[in-house]
Amino acid sequence: MRTDLNTLKKIAHLSRLNLDKENEQKLLEDFNKMIAFVEKLKETDTAGVEPLVSMTEEINSFREDQVKDEIPASEALRNNPASDSIWFKVPKVIK
Repeated sequence: MRTDLNTLKKIAHLSRLNLDKENEQKLLEDFNKMIAFVEKLKETDTAGVEPLVSMTEEINSFREDQVKDEIPASEALRNNPASDSIWFKVPKVIK
């Protein structure tokens, strides 16, 4: 299947694209190459091939969140330049 310049212009109009006059022929060639590639893919025998739904066979298993203290506050605040005993101090952002 080949596309002509009028069809390309119609597709460009429907896509709301502006075509440059000097690039129309190059774009037409590229468009026909893309169509030829898709036509080539149609030749592939896919009989017996299941559609791909996921890249892995693993099933997502959800778990309940568990709240636990991983880092003590004193350790978390150790490298902070401005803090009081339990809070991070940051510059005011909202006036």
